[in-house]
Amino acid sequence: MVSLRTDRHLDALTAQSALFAEALHDADLWLRVPTCPDWTLYRLTEHLGQAHRWATAIITRRATAPLDPSALGVAAAPEDPDGLGTWLREGAGALVNAVRAAGPQAPVWSWADDQSVGFWGRRMAHETVVHRADAELALGREFTVEAELAADVISEWLSLLCLPHAVELRPELAALRGEGQILHLHSTDPGLDEAGEWIVRRTPSGPVWEPGHAKGDVAVRGAVVDLLLVLMRRVPPAEAPVTVLGDGSVLEHWLEHTRF
Repeated sequence: MVSLRTDRHLDALTAQSALFAEALHDADLWLRVPTCPDWTLYRLTEHLGQAHRWATAIITRRATAPLDPSALGVAAAPEDPDGLGTWLREGAGALVNAVRAAGPQAPVWSWADDQSVGFWGRRMAHETVVHRADAELALGREFTVEAELAADVISEWLSLLCLPHAVELRPELAALRGEGQILHLHSTDPGLDEAGEWIVRRTPSGPVWEPGHAKGDVAVRGAVVDLLLVLMRRVPPAEAPVTVLGDGSVLEHWLEHTRF
């Protein structure tokens, strides 16, 4: 039985992969991606498709430890736009089928605290959202995504950064420790309510977050899709249609130490 929440993540994974594939049609696959400056559009897509296939293998093999992606025998991604788009959709489809077959509560390895199949459905849906933004921005197109999905991407991202063992995986996150500085994100989208506000506190032991409203050292207000692009370092705050109130250095410090 697939939960409603997992069902929505799988629907998002399917839809976002299809939109990504559509963006590739007639595109120059060797175009540099400014938000991932070491990658071309082809490499960006290849990375995402390989991530889908890696997650699928973790689920279908009921992995209890990380799998070596290079040992999975994944065929090379096609080098024509439409073929590459089809390859991307096929990988996403296989992942959706694997999650449904296993069930979201089935135990499998992950690098997070959630050691379940459902983690991978959510993680890969959000991975696809963010990398579709990379593709659309590289192609000079406007990036849009449903407000509820964008809010969930933000919530998951903050949860991953605030994991107690995150600093062991990425030592640079130690710089997020603080003395109680507060970053407040406030979406202006109607209907999100508490799901559209985030309070992040930098404590001596590491960052923590919770939904809700509070006065912070810095507040960032704007449409949730714009908050997402700023938080994920896809658009600089000064170039985004967001309002930064208070001590902007608190936001700058956070962004500087949360590279993705």
